[in-house]
Amino acid sequence: METSKADSASSSHPVVPELRGGEILVKALQAEDVKFIWGYPGGAVLHIYDALYKQETIQHVLVRHEQAAVHAADGFARATGEVGVALVTSGPGLTNAVTGIATAYMDSIPMVIISGQVPTAAIGLDAFQECDTVGITRPIVKHNFLVKDARDMAEVMKKAFHIARSGRPGPVVVDVPKDVSFNKTPYAGYPETVQMRSYNPVRKGHGGQIRKALQLLMAAKRPYIYTGGGVLLGNASQELRTLVDMLGFPCTNTLMGLGAYPATDPKFLGMLGMHGTLEANNAMQNCDVLLAVGARFDDRVIGNPKHFAQVERKIIHIDIDPSSISKRVKVDVPIVGDVKDVLQELIAMIKESSVKPDANALGAWWSTIDTWRARDCMKYDHENTEVIKPQRVIETLWDMTKDADAYITSDVGQHQMWAAQYYKFNEPRRWINSGGLGTMGVGIPYAMGIKLAKPDSEVFCVTGEGSVQMCIQELSTCLQYNTPIKILALNNRYLGMVRQWQEIEYSGRYSHSYMDALPNFVKLAEAYGHVGILVERPEDVEPALREARRLKDRTVFLDIRTDPTENVFPMVRAGKGITEMIMGAEDL
Repeated sequence: METSKADSASSSHPVVPELRGGEILVKALQAEDVKFIWGYPGGAVLHIYDALYKQETIQHVLVRHEQAAVHAADGFARATGEVGVALVTSGPGLTNAVTGIATAYMDSIPMVIISGQVPTAAIGLDAFQECDTVGITRPIVKHNFLVKDARDMAEVMKKAFHIARSGRPGPVVVDVPKDVSFNKTPYAGYPETVQMRSYNPVRKGHGGQIRKALQLLMAAKRPYIYTGGGVLLGNASQELRTLVDMLGFPCTNTLMGLGAYPATDPKFLGMLGMHGTLEANNAMQNCDVLLAVGARFDDRVIGNPKHFAQVERKIIHIDIDPSSISKRVKVDVPIVGDVKDVLQELIAMIKESSVKPDANALGAWWSTIDTWRARDCMKYDHENTEVIKPQRVIETLWDMTKDADAYITSDVGQHQMWAAQYYKFNEPRRWINSGGLGTMGVGIPYAMGIKLAKPDSEVFCVTGEGSVQMCIQELSTCLQYNTPIKILALNNRYLGMVRQWQEIEYSGRYSHSYMDALPNFVKLAEAYGHVGILVERPEDVEPALREARRLKDRTVFLDIRTDPTENVFPMVRAGKGITEMIMGAEDL
């Protein structure tokens, strides 16, 4: 049978299908291998939701507030290293998401947030549920896009994911007007590559600079390795461990870097900074060569920069982001590059080099560190049988889960610092908390996002009775999507960190830091369909935790009544140097 000319022409040029903008967006998410998306529907995104309804590879999680959508996607990204995705509608949907976007931006978390927008013809006319998404989010994103034509959708999404995960990661907002998500356009497939003339992050470090760093490290008498969240984000924990073990140098992690180096290793001096250990802070101030990796010398870490600069030391700084280098502290050897690549090159150079660190000087340095360690700056009243000490709760949790596959999320406040101080994180990406922005309310959504990604892992949320109420409605999401997390609310009836500052800095004038009308958390948990346990005596902490762990398939809320007078020590007061530490109540 003979084919017509028209037939043969159509077979050599296959017809490009026409898809709606929303369908192309969903195809982009599938091409990026997105498995979960957290969101809340509204008028401006209904075409996108319609496209989601027609597919089966992406699971959408309906949260109860847009802030939690972004936090849950953020927690997922922190634990997995993948790009987290959230979807919100225009106007209040987007403004509710702003806190989550800023939280991710401050901690450099790879995310794509898709927001609905009013139709293009209505933009700028104060239409119903309109806001200037690009303008509002500009200071708190790595980049943002307003998609003006359905033809641009696939390319914009490709760029958004590329920008979010490469270089110094961060959140990218894609704002999609309603008509753009509805309009049809020929779809020839998702782009395989992306070219952006204005965005080419450096990966490889400068060889000459790495060699200079090596010379300084080998000549050091009092070396110190200071690492931050960049080591985790760059998946360079193994390289860091290799380097520290090869050199035998002391190592510290920031709050965001915990787990990059094992906390139980004797070379680890604990967390440094405002609530860091005496030995970690003293070593930071008194070292002669400092290797900073994926950290940014922020105010909570080095305290007063003038005080920090009083001591002569050589500083090597490795970071993917050139703008982070010499921003707060002038450094001697800047190395811009991916921390994993740079550390691999440094390790290779050490192996080739015949030079070894000065063993005698290093021995003397370790002796000095041991005298600081001997002061045991983490001591507290272990023997108290009258009241539950919050530190004891965290130590008990650590003892019970140290050999388990466990993730710990936290909210912000005293409980966050106790978790950082007393839970010994030996593996990367197990400690999920808000560092830079210090956002209350992240704990439950973070845990929810992680539990969805890691259903076989144990996920604990350490929180306070203040923080937990900021996103308490997500207990409903936990039930609907079967994410059985364990919530440890260290309930001291105060906004604890605020109360601590008011006690120390404001002569005990406790202005609005006391909680006068707390809910019955046990009944509240039960009302949401979960298990609630009240813990009021020190001897009940361990049995309650065991019971919570035994109930593997239930979300359990532990209302743990802790000592309301307990403070987080050590502590560096605002404006002080990192060695000007308050070790306990006796220093006040």
